[in-house]
Amino acid sequence: MKEIGLIKAGLFFIIFAYMQLTAENILLIGSVLIFVSVLAGKAAYKFGVPLLLLFLAVGMIFGSDGIGIKFDSPYIAQFIGNVALSVILFSGGLDTKFKDIRPVLAPGILMSTLGVLLTTLFTGMLIYLITSLLTGFPGLSIAESMLLASVMSSTDSASVFSILRSKGIVLKQTLKPLLELESGSNDPMAYMLMLIFLKMVITGNSTASSFITSFLIQFSVGALCGYGFAKLTLFFIKRLNTDNKSLYHILLLASLFFTQSATGLIGGNGFLAVYIAGLVIGNNKIQCDPTAYTFFDSVAWLSQLVLFLTLGLFVNPNELLTIAIPGILIAISLTFISRPFAVFITLSPFRNLSVKAKHFIAWIGLRGAVPIVFATYPLIAGIKNGQLMFDIVFFVTIVSLLLQGTSVSMAARKLSLSQDVEKSLNS
Repeated sequence: MKEIGLIKAGLFFIIFAYMQLTAENILLIGSVLIFVSVLAGKAAYKFGVPLLLLFLAVGMIFGSDGIGIKFDSPYIAQFIGNVALSVILFSGGLDTKFKDIRPVLAPGILMSTLGVLLTTLFTGMLIYLITSLLTGFPGLSIAESMLLASVMSSTDSASVFSILRSKGIVLKQTLKPLLELESGSNDPMAYMLMLIFLKMVITGNSTASSFITSFLIQFSVGALCGYGFAKLTLFFIKRLNTDNKSLYHILLLASLFFTQSATGLIGGNGFLAVYIAGLVIGNNKIQCDPTAYTFFDSVAWLSQLVLFLTLGLFVNPNELLTIAIPGILIAISLTFISRPFAVFITLSPFRNLSVKAKHFIAWIGLRGAVPIVFATYPLIAGIKNGQLMFDIVFFVTIVSLLLQGTSVSMAARKLSLSQDVEKSLNS
């Protein structure tokens, strides 16, 4: 009887999947997709498979090359991605406590800035060599190679820690807060680099001075706006003093979207601004309602789920076959050359981190939804190889999740970095 029920449910899903995305049925199809994704997420948590991979798979199965849902708008995909990333970053900042990250503040900030920059530079040079040497494949210029590398330079540790929790692994000493700080704060750096290199590709201006100027403006304006808008939000919260605590959640939600959009309008980095705003608000004593943490955690999970499903629906799996060879070569270069070199160079001043710890940090830097969202920018900009870049980024993300995401727990044990191993981190 159980099997018959599952078959009926499967037929129900398929019937509605064949419907087109319209204003009348988008909620129906969306709720079905979310339901299937939650079931898939439960299986992923049990077997240690990255949630992102399962959510992407559900979207691809129900997409145009699968069951048949038609979704091909990069503009909508980018909009959903920007909204979702803003919520995720704000929620991450809100949950991060200064007392937890203070011991790893210096290496964490370096990893999310210098580490991302080095990863981009190393990967960009390797992409340029790979695409130049492959016959029958369009060679990318230096600027295009750096653009593609910057898109893939940020990491996603949300799925990694879901795996660690599902396997009962507790990382030793300061590895967990260090990785959380890096993954929560390196998206803004990758976003800034992506916009700078995209501008270089479009305008042809690739001088070092233009790069440094753009970087400083985006970083400084983004940081100042994040701090300033957070203080403004706290000012209104203190004077609102309403009995309806739900209005506190709504005010924070409106504040994060205002911070992201207003910062972008004046030339700053909106993602950096919302992360800093969440950090400032989350560590302030003025808290009208402690349940705001639970509220934003739920909204962040919903945002991730919707984001992953959208990206899965948007991609055409058949197109990935044409870039399989360069995709594999770039994924190998990023995983085994660029990321390790960037980690060891960036963390070289910190003697308290053992060689084993640095190897684990290098291995845990898997790609996630953020690079796929960033890959829509070259696509929308209409540059010559925009579609090619998007397909490569999606392919590299899948390889990263399959290779690194499924081996995180094994790597922690092999390197003696989990609490269930007796050896010391610095042994």
